[in-house]
Amino acid sequence: MDVHNQSGTDQTRYIRDKRQRTRLDLEVPIAVYPRNSQVVRGYTVDLSESGVGAMLHDEVPLGEVVRLEFTLPLGSVEVHALVCQRSAFRYGFQFVESASAQDVIGRTCRDLALQQATRLR
Repeated sequence: MDVHNQSGTDQTRYIRDKRQRTRLDLEVPIAVYPRNSQVVRGYTVDLSESGVGAMLHDEVPLGEVVRLEFTLPLGSVEVHALVCQRSAFRYGFQFVESASAQDVIGRTCRDLALQQATRLR
């Protein structure tokens, strides 16, 4: 059966399987620093240990590595990320380094997963 012709439930399962990490809902302000332009501001929409989704007020070039700054409940994060996806003003970023930022992000994702699982019960 072709995945592209299946219903929403099957497509959701397919997308979840293609991602390495579960995305968790999180809305906090984010600043994106592209290489050759001014800071772009917006807010996150989801977070995982490998990346973040965000709604931005201006465009950021696809394929560029940018610096991201945002504050999570467990601390501030400054991390470099690849701009890997865009749909209108929603962007997907894949983290490319920073062990200290990954620690804060990982702990926050575990806490968010517990909170969001509790709300579903």
